[in-house]
Amino acid sequence: MNGQAKIIEPRRLYQQIADQIRELIESGEFLAGARLPAERELAQKLGVSRPSLREALIALEIDGSVEIRMGSGVYVSTEPVQSPIRTKSLGESPSELMQARAVLEGTTILLAASRIDTTALENLRAILDAMRKEIETGRKPLDQDRQFHTTIAEQSGNSVLARLVADLFDERHSPISAQLRVKFEDKDTWFLALQEHEAILTALENKDALLAQAAMHSHLDSSRRRWVEN
Repeated sequence: MNGQAKIIEPRRLYQQIADQIRELIESGEFLAGARLPAERELAQKLGVSRPSLREALIALEIDGSVEIRMGSGVYVSTEPVQSPIRTKSLGESPSELMQARAVLEGTTILLAASRIDTTALENLRAILDAMRKEIETGRKPLDQDRQFHTTIAEQSGNSVLARLVADLFDERHSPISAQLRVKFEDKDTWFLALQEHEAILTALENKDALLAQAAMHSHLDSSRRRWVEN
């Protein structure tokens, strides 16, 4: 047999759930323009968690199969769309991404806390000052958020960990994560994130590695809940 075997991409859970919902739409169980059942009811019907269901609904909105109306519900699109037979990958699962970040950055900050110097602490303080100004002016401080996490990772002294932290952070720009940001990030959620960053920095300034780790875990878990379970 000539040529290389075709690599089959693993199906993420949100893709599988989105396919199930699309099948229900195409079978006529959910009619065009109709409101889908509430999240809790639909999650029970499909036997999945609400965060995974929400990711699937975001994927369906991106391909035009449904419309998510904040405060009202999720509606089957009234416009005919050429939906794919199977939902394509739109990036890593946001909830799994945040769990992975918590594991990785929770370990990385332990190494950083034992090595971080005065210059790096001053840089982190300047980053948070800039982050506050961005929020106050109504802009989303994505650059400052990234700088904060990558600066800490670089202080670990491990270039591989630093690269992985940056790569996972940049997954926020995938289609599914970007759509979640549009819907669930606002000035209030960014101020909460800033407060959590302040707690991390205070622990680093006090050379308290375990407190810094706990603050990082708390921040990323809170971010996941704001992002996916809002």
